[in-house]
Amino acid sequence: MSSTIVQEHEAAPARPVRSGRHANTTLVVLFLSLGGLSFALLQSLVAPALPAISTDLQASVTDISWVMTAYLLSASVLTPILARLGDMQGKRKMMLVVLVLLAAGTVLAGLATSLPVLVAGRVLQGAAGAILPLSIGIVRDELPKERVSVTVGMLSAISGIGAGLGIVLAGPIVDNLSWEWLFWLPLVLVAAALVGVAFGVPESPVRTPGRLDIVGTLVLSVSLISLLLAISKGRAWGWDSGQTLGMFAVGIVGLVAFVLVELRVREPLIDMRLLARRGVWPANAVGLAFGFLMFGTFLVVPTLLEMPESTGYGFGRTITQAGLFLLPTTLMLIVFGPVAGILVRKYGAKLPMVLGTVAGTAAYALPALAHDQLWHILASGVLSGAAIGLVFASMSNAIIAAVPATHTGQATSVNAIVRTVGGSIGTAVVAAVIASGTTAQDIPSDHSFTLGFAVCAAVGVLAIAAALAMPGRIVRRQDPTVDEPVGEPVDAPGTAVAGH
Repeated sequence: MSSTIVQEHEAAPARPVRSGRHANTTLVVLFLSLGGLSFALLQSLVAPALPAISTDLQASVTDISWVMTAYLLSASVLTPILARLGDMQGKRKMMLVVLVLLAAGTVLAGLATSLPVLVAGRVLQGAAGAILPLSIGIVRDELPKERVSVTVGMLSAISGIGAGLGIVLAGPIVDNLSWEWLFWLPLVLVAAALVGVAFGVPESPVRTPGRLDIVGTLVLSVSLISLLLAISKGRAWGWDSGQTLGMFAVGIVGLVAFVLVELRVREPLIDMRLLARRGVWPANAVGLAFGFLMFGTFLVVPTLLEMPESTGYGFGRTITQAGLFLLPTTLMLIVFGPVAGILVRKYGAKLPMVLGTVAGTAAYALPALAHDQLWHILASGVLSGAAIGLVFASMSNAIIAAVPATHTGQATSVNAIVRTVGGSIGTAVVAAVIASGTTAQDIPSDHSFTLGFAVCAAVGVLAIAAALAMPGRIVRRQDPTVDEPVGEPVDAPGTAVAGH
């Protein structure tokens, strides 16, 4: 190998020289963190409160599920579009647009007196799925190189932290206030993030000139909506119904068509060649698996804890008490997100990703073997939190190390999409598994919970395999004229020495 050197997260060119005001990078990170936290909270905060919302709005169980489905659909469709526009028009500008949409949707949801209005608010909120890819792009453009990996690790972990906090806080908020406060309280965070980004975050000079790929956008939107509808509604419609199978068919054909379109257009919405890079596709495969695992945790653990003690395997906890058992998971996320960033900076993304996938697999293997003691649940939660923190941070860092700065938004948006799809699949599959075996009282059997944990552990094994395919480092040739990682991956950790 000739003239090679290991670089961490930036392509070979130096950062553009900025003119005008200089941002306080600590405040930049704070404002971006507030935006990411508010989106993640709103993603999960509503789920435990759906029965109370259903009763208040006089909506059926099937209809009220649109509160979650609309959010997922909107996030999946709008994330790549807004992230691509951020790369083209300016990341700060699109971040402001996204935060305004999130605030408007949150106000609308808080004021809703009917299900259609609430669903409309959730659609607007879903646009904030672009917050993470936009934030990662801003961090890559604005922060010193030595701070990028740790900061990206923290921002990535926040998506899991917020989701965990949402499950924990939902019960107390509904019990002591009302379900409308599930929106009014996060609105404070959204407003703070909006003001902070408006006045404390400079616009990045890194742009990708071009036009939005309209055809690709439409094809991707149709395919994602079809797939997510089939996954989210399959149980209600019937997995073998014509409606479900038709949606799956449209979704799969649409994804194939999208790839073909993107390979042929001059300015694709998502560059398929970037996704094929060895530093990118394993991260997306792990993201799909961990989207499954994270939402599997948020479903199966509270359900088990809330089972009556009279069953012999349940713990008889209330919704609020069950949510508190996820606090260890959230605390581990807070710790291991930045830790993963430090490991990435020193060893590359592969090490924390492998460690995280192994911990995630163990988090489900343990309760699959035994879950009759509370310490089994707590230990699983600790392992799960550490795993999500390590994996989410290393995924984002791996992707930004493997793609040029001008394509950060579109590359990280794909990772956000696959996590969303993985979460939808995980929720549907684990719910189906738990419901597959019931007792005489028509509640899930102990074997169903064992099987649910075992399925998650099996998905964790697949994640380990994908993580092992990740290169240890990205090697770049020193070419100051090209903003591309053009070298080869190196599997051994450590620092390569330039040579001839």
